[in-house]
Amino acid sequence: MSHVFPRHSTAHFPTAVAGDGCYLIDADGKRYFDGSGGAAVSCLGHSNERVKQAIRDQLEVLDFAHTGFFTSKPAEALADLLVQHAPGDIDRAYFVSGGSEAVEAALKLARQYFVEIGQPQRRHIIARRQSYHGNTLGALAAGGNAWRQAQFSPLLIEVSHIAPCYEYAERNEAESLADYGQRAANELETEIQRLGPENVMAFLAEPVVGATLGAVPAVEGYFTRIREICDQHGVLLILDEVMCGMGRTGHLFACEAEGIAPDILTIAKGLGAGYQPIGAMLCTSQIYDAIAEGSGFFQHGHTYVGHPVAAAAALAVVQDMLERKLMPQVKERGTYFETRLREAFGQNPHIGDVRGRGLFWGVEIVADRATKRPFAQKHGVAGRVKKAAMAEGLICYPMPGTRDGKVGDHILLAPPFISTEEDLDGAVRMLDRAIAKVLAETPDTP
Repeated sequence: MSHVFPRHSTAHFPTAVAGDGCYLIDADGKRYFDGSGGAAVSCLGHSNERVKQAIRDQLEVLDFAHTGFFTSKPAEALADLLVQHAPGDIDRAYFVSGGSEAVEAALKLARQYFVEIGQPQRRHIIARRQSYHGNTLGALAAGGNAWRQAQFSPLLIEVSHIAPCYEYAERNEAESLADYGQRAANELETEIQRLGPENVMAFLAEPVVGATLGAVPAVEGYFTRIREICDQHGVLLILDEVMCGMGRTGHLFACEAEGIAPDILTIAKGLGAGYQPIGAMLCTSQIYDAIAEGSGFFQHGHTYVGHPVAAAAALAVVQDMLERKLMPQVKERGTYFETRLREAFGQNPHIGDVRGRGLFWGVEIVADRATKRPFAQKHGVAGRVKKAAMAEGLICYPMPGTRDGKVGDHILLAPPFISTEEDLDGAVRMLDRAIAKVLAETPDTP
């Protein structure tokens, strides 16, 4: 009997014993194409020799040094490389162990920044419905997924939530894409005015919404308007690129596609590519200098901040992406993947939308394509597709509650950047069979 505390106490998962490129292998020898990179993590696949060697080399010289006493060469080099390629005035990197920690650090830094510059009344955070920013309490509060928050709501800080930029489900039929984008963005202006501009400290958003909506990019012009509103009111713009960043959408930083730069930016997942647990919170020189020239101390920290082995692994990951020019490859493979997904599902009466960017795609499953009506929650469509896909040999990321945290189903796909066209063809075929099997057993009644 296992003594591991699993995510799902009634589920029985195979045991992973090996990784081979884009594939994971279980104890029975079955191979699974890692079509979602776990949770958009394994961007370089599972057997990158450069990253493994970097970990070995670092362990030979230094395993751990607490950042209360030392800095380390790999952390310094990784920060330099990230800042070199970061958008706008991003100038500092604070390393943590994952995405939730990165978002917590971002929220606390935003608050301390305003305390340091003499605006302690700024305390309100605005985020978006159907967003996901992590599972620690601050990040969970900022996320806009009602299902994830429900049982913990008494413990969560107050956060305002405006509409997402979710064109498929929330644009009016008579509305142009541009008009819809401006309407959605202007909800931020309305909420800032309601709270009082002098009281708002930050707006937090994912450039491409990951887990809760399924790879939904904003329409053109949305983030330009968001940036304008934040600048007008002195509100910090925090972009959460934990899932969509680090090359996943075809840019090292996802916000590059929007032509804007944030004040604070969070990354993780693809930063370590699964080889080590690591995340980072990056900020502008203006924010850092306010702390450095004020109290001189960011009142936040974790034991494993800036872990040398994790930093060495991430440095090798980013170097590998850049030197092998994987971002252009992600765009090229992404175009191919989109074409294959649309060929397979574009006319399916139960596939409402195929959306995404780069190698980050979502397939939304509906009861009625014409009306966009989702399946009832009781049918558990997304979870059943995951199970059917695993039987086929495909790992995909399912999510129920796409529309409002309760109803709606989508499948998220985030294959490794090294996937071949043949790999992607196979993934589409396996997903097609899995979805067909589940839909054949699912009534399309409410």
